[in-house]
Amino acid sequence: MSRYNYLRDGAEIYRRSFATIRTEADLARFARDEEQVAVRMIHACGMVEIAGDLVFSNGAVAQARRALWQGAPILCDSKMLARGIIAARLPHANEVICTLEDPGVPSLAQKLGTTRSAAALELWRDRLDGAVVAIGNAPTALFHLLDMLDETSARPACVLGMPVGFVGAAESKDALIADARASFIAIKGRKGGSAMAAAALNAIASESE
Repeated sequence: MSRYNYLRDGAEIYRRSFATIRTEADLARFARDEEQVAVRMIHACGMVEIAGDLVFSNGAVAQARRALWQGAPILCDSKMLARGIIAARLPHANEVICTLEDPGVPSLAQKLGTTRSAAALELWRDRLDGAVVAIGNAPTALFHLLDMLDETSARPACVLGMPVGFVGAAESKDALIADARASFIAIKGRKGGSAMAAAALNAIASESE
């Protein structure tokens, strides 16, 4: 018998968690579909204050959701993010792609003078148009994506820009927000991470088109 008195009912934990989020977080400025994403992201990190840092371009959630329903692939910058996506929720058995461990990436990173996370995006070029892009780890990957958009007419359906860290994370997301070429969902500042990006993607995929 446990020495601790704690709630054991999974369904009740779930209910109370989301009730707490909706009570404590300021969600008033969000459209309904944006709120669904915001709540899931807050649940993933336990910080209601991130609601104030979330930025959605106009119609971003609907565009991402529509792309998934049309079978678009999901391009991820990290294995952790890719593994956090719940396949059963994807509406079209969408392919989840992470190219970070491709054997050609280390030499490509050396050639380009950048990180492996950024270099791995070069292998997305033929899949980028219409894809849902989720970046939850590396600021260099988000910066490199924006550079790639300078070089191609291909445009992702939506970019989930949520890299985390102390060097380049805030700046890369500010650059995404300022860029008018791609629909996006972003969290400003240093916060972010694969768990948040996966939570956002799962929220988008879970709701019907």
